[in-house]
Amino acid sequence: MIQNLLFDLFSFILLGSAAMVVTSRNPVHAVLFLILAFINAAALFLLAGAEFLAMVLVIVYVGAVAVLFLFAVMMLDVNFAVLREGFQRYAPIGALVALILFVELALFVTGSAIAPGAAAARLFPTPDNITNSQALGSLIYTNYLVLFQLSGIILLVAMIGAIVLTHRDRKRAKRQNLDIQHARLPSETLTMVSAKLGAGAAMPQPEKETL
Repeated sequence: MIQNLLFDLFSFILLGSAAMVVTSRNPVHAVLFLILAFINAAALFLLAGAEFLAMVLVIVYVGAVAVLFLFAVMMLDVNFAVLREGFQRYAPIGALVALILFVELALFVTGSAIAPGAAAARLFPTPDNITNSQALGSLIYTNYLVLFQLSGIILLVAMIGAIVLTHRDRKRAKRQNLDIQHARLPSETLTMVSAKLGAGAAMPQPEKETL
């Protein structure tokens, strides 16, 4: 009874926060509602017994994606009024993309089928000597090891591509020359000063260059 009430509560908060993500005018508020939606989704995973997915959702999405997006929104001076000016111009393209995605989802739902043994698998008792995380890890790193590694490579390529596209070569930026730094002698960089007790130390003035 309590588990059902908690499921209804977390589901209600999840749906409400998801709606506020879309309807919020302030982007910072939208990101905060997105974090709230992730946390409630993780609570639903815990109630369903999928603790690994719950922890991944909190650590990856709340701890990395949402915080990074919030940092980008708050630190970058983005003029959202200017971005909204071209909404009507790009509305037909956006509607076309949405239509294509809707058709693809419809084809996927209508063409997919449930495995014949999926319903019977739910009737088998859960083994007590293995946790959900252990079973998932054993499945990923045995049967789906190649696909798991390929997904990691795709994410790595996407990260490198994002860095390359956003990298800016600033000419005024100071750069290190390791060869010059390693070639310097201690006598060129250190100055020995003899200071008396209580008198302080006076740094010698550099010699003026004569033309």
